[in-house]
Amino acid sequence: MQPKRNTWQREAVRAALAEHRGFVSAQQLHQALRDGGSTIGLATVYRALAGLAESGEADSLQSPEGENLFRSCIMPGHHHHLICRTCGDTRELSAAVVEEWTQRVGAEHGFSEIEHVVDLFGLCERCRTAAAA
Repeated sequence: MQPKRNTWQREAVRAALAEHRGFVSAQQLHQALRDGGSTIGLATVYRALAGLAESGEADSLQSPEGENLFRSCIMPGHHHHLICRTCGDTRELSAAVVEEWTQRVGAEHGFSEIEHVVDLFGLCERCRTAAAA
């Protein structure tokens, strides 16, 4: 696969994504860029995010509502996420425990070549405290 060209649009999306704490949709990122004065188009934001996810520079997941979300990737290699449903704050988690569990469950049921997607959604301490107040 040929590496993606580093255009000003891709760099703008990369920088905007790095400014967000949690996962963000392409539409939200596009609006943030436009609010900052950028003329970048929504289709370009989608393409840049897809390229960043493909190269491992961004994490991508599907929200419980079915929307694709992205965030700047901190942890290299395969990992999972713990995500606050309210504010989007995200923690990257080591994949080791999940990997062992998926292989064991697959073997117990006679499956091999197990693939998985595991992202955990909950409430962070800050949002839980705010909701209780």
